[in-house]
Amino acid sequence: MLRVGLTGGVGCGKSTVAGLFAEKGVPVLDADQIAHAIMEPGQAGFAAVITAFGESLLEHGWINRKRLRDRVFANAADRLTLEAIIHPLVYQALHDQAGELAYPYCLMAIPLLLETGRRSFVDRILVVDCRPDQQHERVRQRDGLDDAAIERIIRVQTSREEKLAAANDVIENTGSIEQIQDQVEALHQIYLVLAQKESLTQPRNDAK
Repeated sequence: MLRVGLTGGVGCGKSTVAGLFAEKGVPVLDADQIAHAIMEPGQAGFAAVITAFGESLLEHGWINRKRLRDRVFANAADRLTLEAIIHPLVYQALHDQAGELAYPYCLMAIPLLLETGRRSFVDRILVVDCRPDQQHERVRQRDGLDDAAIERIIRVQTSREEKLAAANDVIENTGSIEQIQDQVEALHQIYLVLAQKESLTQPRNDAK
């Protein structure tokens, strides 16, 4: 199966693009959803996060994600600790879920694909891009963050230039939804052809 890694900066429209591929029947595996699931009570990441950061993160027995997010974005050491806990679990789950699919290709929505050094985990990298002013405005409207908080998030991500340099394919999310739909359709056809040509019969051992 052809693996397409979907990534891009915060607020660039990855979820919109993923949804449009899903509407075409493409399996979409979402790293953020997996990360949320493994930090629920009783799941693999829950105890490890509480052990590392303390019970002050808990609210009614659940991890308060905003509290955790604010902490790790304010402290680089805490962010690295969280990533060391969560990323191996997320990639293992992505690997396992992909192995159960029968579609010619799958889309793996991995916001930190480049930051985690996992380019070889996927066969192609699809970057969703937009202008910096659009990115700030979308995050501001979506999350209610101020400019300083937005900048803290952007600073810990791979730069826009590095993302574009790493991309096999780019979707420009700077215009209308119809323009995005056209780009998704074009790439969908390309990926179907590439999937037929790819010989990906060897089992992958790249989850960890």
